[in-house]
Amino acid sequence: MQRSLLRRSLVSTAVAATGVLLAVQAPAPAAQAAGSSTFRSGSNPVLFVHGYTGDGSNWNTMASRFGNDGWPSSYLDQWTYDWHQSNATTAQQLSAEVDRLLAATGATRVDIVSHSMGGLSSRYYLKNLAGAAKVDAWVSLGGPNHGTDSANSCLDTSCTEMRIGSGFLAALNSGDETPGSVRYATWWSPCDTVINPDSSVPLSGAANTQTACLSHTDLFMDATVYAQTRDMINR
Repeated sequence: MQRSLLRRSLVSTAVAATGVLLAVQAPAPAAQAAGSSTFRSGSNPVLFVHGYTGDGSNWNTMASRFGNDGWPSSYLDQWTYDWHQSNATTAQQLSAEVDRLLAATGATRVDIVSHSMGGLSSRYYLKNLAGAAKVDAWVSLGGPNHGTDSANSCLDTSCTEMRIGSGFLAALNSGDETPGSVRYATWWSPCDTVINPDSSVPLSGAANTQTACLSHTDLFMDATVYAQTRDMINR
């Protein structure tokens, strides 16, 4: 399969993107009353990490929902990075971005919300670059945490690292999959045709939630997944 076919499986036409117990779909949280705010003094800034072929604009819908729920724009960082490079390189840049966000907001920790491949660089940061001390909650939406067969024919370094059995994933998943005191959570869809198998997403030690029948990119657009993510990071 040529790289162009891989890209068609990794992105939608509307948005460019990228032993575990699986929890069943949780009931949708009640909608917030008009004009109400869930943001509070203890809420952390949110750093969004997009996936393969994506950029920060992938998060426009979710960031807008956070804004409507009271998060100031300075607390919503729709970060963009070079998705061709190794996820280890991205993790080093992510470390600098976390420090920048903490300095800009005066917060002591951030929450990370990742989609697809963005979960790998952010996990590398937590495990290998002392990121666990600066992150309160970490979210993976459709992350290839144990690899995906849709990456078998790609050539970018970042994408080859998503292959099942890659050296990058073997090292990342060795030992504790959820190190430190960070609160880890994943969401996976039985209708996600990019992450194969579905069981790739959940992590041992995380809160793992099955969604409704959503596409890969719907995971960061869906209102229910948003509300569950918001409530998880804002505990």
